[in-house]
Amino acid sequence: MKMTKTGARRLAIGGRCLVVMTGMSALAGCVQIETPDKPIEINLNINIRQEVVYRLDGDAKRLIEQNSEIF
Repeated sequence: MKMTKTGARRLAIGGRCLVVMTGMSALAGCVQIETPDKPIEINLNINIRQEVVYRLDGDAKRLIEQNSEIF
């Protein structure tokens, strides 16, 4: 029986697929998922700093200085 080029190619591809599927099925039993006994703790060290920058018009600044008791 003579094998054609196309037939040999299909056989090679089929053989590779068989090897890959066999390897995948061997790995399928290795995956285990378990819930932790303790709650997951996330420590975040966050430093929040806020700066407020303001500019006053000259007239408003003089008005505030003249009436400082209001503020």
